[in-house]
Amino acid sequence: MSATEATQPDVNGPEDTDLKRVLGPKLLLLFIVGDILGAGVYAVTGKLAGQVGGIAWLPFLVAFAVATVTAFSYLELVTKYPQAAGAALYTHKAFGIHFITFLVAFTVVCSGVTSASTSSNLLAANLLIGFGNDEPSSAAVLVTALVFMLVLAAINLRGVGESVKFNVILTLVEMTALAIVIGIGVWVIARGDGDLGRITVFESPDDKGLFMAVTIATAIAFFSMVGFEDSVNMVEETKDPMKIFPRTMLTGLGIAVVIYMLVAISVVAVIPAGQIAEPTNAEAGILLDVVKIGAPDLPIDTIFPFLTVFAVANTALINMLMASRLIYGMAQQDVLPRSLGKVLPGRRSPWTAIVFTTLLALALISVVTLDSESSVVAALSGTTALLLLAVFTIVNIACLVLRRDPTPDGAFRAPSYLPVVGAICCAYLLGPWARLEADMVQYKIAGGLLAVGVVLWALTWMTNRGVRAKKTGFRDIDHLE
Repeated sequence: MSATEATQPDVNGPEDTDLKRVLGPKLLLLFIVGDILGAGVYAVTGKLAGQVGGIAWLPFLVAFAVATVTAFSYLELVTKYPQAAGAALYTHKAFGIHFITFLVAFTVVCSGVTSASTSSNLLAANLLIGFGNDEPSSAAVLVTALVFMLVLAAINLRGVGESVKFNVILTLVEMTALAIVIGIGVWVIARGDGDLGRITVFESPDDKGLFMAVTIATAIAFFSMVGFEDSVNMVEETKDPMKIFPRTMLTGLGIAVVIYMLVAISVVAVIPAGQIAEPTNAEAGILLDVVKIGAPDLPIDTIFPFLTVFAVANTALINMLMASRLIYGMAQQDVLPRSLGKVLPGRRSPWTAIVFTTLLALALISVVTLDSESSVVAALSGTTALLLLAVFTIVNIACLVLRRDPTPDGAFRAPSYLPVVGAICCAYLLGPWARLEADMVQYKIAGGLLAVGVVLWALTWMTNRGVRAKKTGFRDIDHLE
């Protein structure tokens, strides 16, 4: 160990120990599938179906293809650099510019906050419907969503970590809820009340051509395919990651897209044409309508909202845990103000980072609810996809740049053209042509969140230069999370 490494600060505290490699292929697969399923399919299926009509399965397939190409870059990088710092680590090793690394890391934080906020609104609407309020007001949804975020903060403050075994239970609940939707779709088609022929019908409410309509729908669908990248944070807890990570991640993506396509087909077959774009409750999602229309004589519709609540709550918790942990890590390394790196005595949970990310989420939910022309869920889910598409573009480029480093024996190597295709596709889906006019608010939300980060970075830079007489930069990027 060099002298520099010997004096490196322990950003996780003196009680931190080496991570145990306890994840085999089955647990890792369930973690990946559960992380991808999450809130995405509940939040976006209706909106993308409203853009392309019966071929709603196609945007899921295209989004899967783009995500899979990017997954190849992640697999090459995670087996070459098996540390749990993800995109920030790869960006730092590729470009070595501390501010760019910070922007990537803070973008990931923002994506976690917007994803959790999406889940919070989705959960609030379904919870109120589950308790008998079939048409909850926006004020009721807002208050419930804000209260839920405070509950998440309280749980986070108690120091709850990411439990893989608990994730298994929640994944099974998520899959059960989606299996109900698919089962109802099959049942409706089998009894002759569903129109399977609609799955080949293209309809655009704005008279857009097929290519542009699918482009817009794919950008919407992309929110449902994210989550696989979170698995790189489990690499240090995975048995023989070089061997099982590639196969398991790609299998998880494959399982998720099959489920999504079957759900989309069920939606199109069960719900009459013209009603898909206008669900009973836009914040609750279109899948509840499938249950009500497809099985009106069964009491499933009274249970389904609670299954949705259970399914998306874990997504919100994991995202807020990730966001607060990243803020804490950056504060510990003097990239953000040191005050954001304080921990509670005893529990050692990063309370100032949790308070900061919670306030950010509360403000985000409130502002978007009051000002957005589109639904809150649509605005926030689209912003999450926008932020992660930017991160994925950089990761694909970093994969190409880091080809200069030698590849360890047994490490995964993606075909050379895939990172290029991934970077181009992700960058293309970032453009305004991939969004409706009402969705342009996504750029404002993303810009506002990143502006907060840049201001904090500038304050830290001035403090470091003026008070501590030192440069601002990551000291231990390998242990950022």
